[in-house]
Amino acid sequence: MNERFKDFFNQKHEIDYKPLTMFQMIQQTARKHPTEIAYEFMGKKTTYSEFIRKIELTAKSLTSIGIREGDAVTICMPNCPQALDTFYALNRIGAIANMIHPLSAQSEITFYLNISNSKAILTLDQFYEKVVAARKACDHTVIIIMADVADELPNYLKLPYKIKEFGKYNNLPNAAYTVTWKDFIHYGNKFPLPLPKITFEIDRTAVILYSGGTTGTTKGICLSDLNFNALAQQSLIAMAVPYEPGLKILAVMPLFHGFGLGIGVHTCLVGGIDCVLIPQFTVKSYAKDLMTKKPNFIAGVPTLYEALLRTKGLERADLSFLKGMYSGGDSLSIELKAKVDAFLKDHGATIQVREGYGTTECVTASCLTPLNDYRPGSIGLPYPDTKYIICEPGTQNEVAIGQEGEICLTGPSVMLGYLKNPEETALVLQKHPDGNVYLHTGDLGSMDADGFIYFKNRIKRMIVTSGYNVYPSQVENIIDAHPKVLYSCVIGVPDPYKMAKPKAFVVLKQNVAADDTVKQEIKDYLKLHVAKYAMPYDIEIREELPKTLVGKVAYRVLEEEELEKINRQKEEELKAKEEEARKAEEKKALREARKHQEPAVEEKAPEASEETKSE
Repeated sequence: MNERFKDFFNQKHEIDYKPLTMFQMIQQTARKHPTEIAYEFMGKKTTYSEFIRKIELTAKSLTSIGIREGDAVTICMPNCPQALDTFYALNRIGAIANMIHPLSAQSEITFYLNISNSKAILTLDQFYEKVVAARKACDHTVIIIMADVADELPNYLKLPYKIKEFGKYNNLPNAAYTVTWKDFIHYGNKFPLPLPKITFEIDRTAVILYSGGTTGTTKGICLSDLNFNALAQQSLIAMAVPYEPGLKILAVMPLFHGFGLGIGVHTCLVGGIDCVLIPQFTVKSYAKDLMTKKPNFIAGVPTLYEALLRTKGLERADLSFLKGMYSGGDSLSIELKAKVDAFLKDHGATIQVREGYGTTECVTASCLTPLNDYRPGSIGLPYPDTKYIICEPGTQNEVAIGQEGEICLTGPSVMLGYLKNPEETALVLQKHPDGNVYLHTGDLGSMDADGFIYFKNRIKRMIVTSGYNVYPSQVENIIDAHPKVLYSCVIGVPDPYKMAKPKAFVVLKQNVAADDTVKQEIKDYLKLHVAKYAMPYDIEIREELPKTLVGKVAYRVLEEEELEKINRQKEEELKAKEEEARKAEEKKALREARKHQEPAVEEKAPEASEETKSE
């Protein structure tokens, strides 16, 4: 038993926590609501009782290929049934789910497999070749379980999908170390082993998620059953979600992300809510998903809500079915919140978007804006059984109310530690004089007299792009390893859709020509080593980069330069629009003048009278 949680269940809490695994929590829900929908994928629905059967069959399949209690298996998948079934099946047998981004670069996958010592990896056929290449560089044997989206499609969609993908992935599996999902499940049916009794400690490592930690280098975050179950119970109370049959959430956030896995899936499954699995979010499909699925809840990053405002097809939509909308993963600006709230009101919804805060080190959320008490700039109140304090950065000394400092928190969702990294774990998890272990988040903020928390910015250098964390030092290390690069600097450039996007500044080695060819070489090199979302959108080559007094690259100067460029561009665009408007007004005025102008009348000599004519 972990010392931190040794007497946890003997202590008094706001919530009555039970010593159950994640699987057991879902099993409880299934017993209460067996015929309710647990999840749906592309129109195919799975009830809670069916879900439990699928989990147990998948668990038997895992044991048939040699997976046992304490073994790690990597899940490299989008939001789809095989990923969900396997996640809870691993939990059922006491194994560890190592969750990674399916768009991770080849070298990143090798790193994840090695550091977790994964015995197997589940992936889709479309990522198979990359995973095979990553496996070759591993220091141990890894079984590949290759899934196909068609395996989980409703019958009427299977044939069109197979025709569309025909020949695309022919003869991929290497029989020596690959098993297809169909064969994998067949093994569980044909060669079932008795599943182990659930006697696992719930404060053991059950899930590994990845983040940059405090130094910006990749860290495996070890999370327990208690961490996830506490998050689910706390979130359901903070979100004020009473159980009703048929409630749905649009599960858009990915499973490798703490927000997607912790809130979008586990919390909702514990609460008996139907998870509508969205494998890939696009702005184009957003309107269709909203109007056909009619979800009651949406949880996402600010980018998702910015997309809501510009999604075609929602102009006359009735969104009165929405009961809750939650934003996390990045700061939701006051301006964007106001726009989203106005949009919801104009479309019949009676709710407002509620901002939360958290880090992967506590699974995800640990703070949420109350239902009817929004304070501009605030990220809300701490979850039940979670305590926030604001400390002087680098110390355990609490600052005065309203004063800015480092956000620190303690509670049952705080991680066990970083995988195989006791040094950084000791930096981040610190025992304070009150006897509690606090997570030092590396984020700056303050607290008002009523306990509302206000997030300011990050102490650690990090770019948040579409809700994903990009650590510049990681990307810089990869760029600097290129044989033609002397050194580099990566910054985040403000973006109206992604909130920020990475840009790289590069100084080349002597006698290397600064042309488009070398830029393309660096881009191609990055594609092998950097996840798609972390790829710099632009590489600017310079002879020199600005430096600080101690000789470090002054990345803030580069950020200011880019901001000035953006502001200049905005000013120029504004001037161009004003000039265009001025010319349009002049044309309009000219047209109006011509329209009202009296036609000229020529003076004619008076006609001669008859008498004059006769003369």
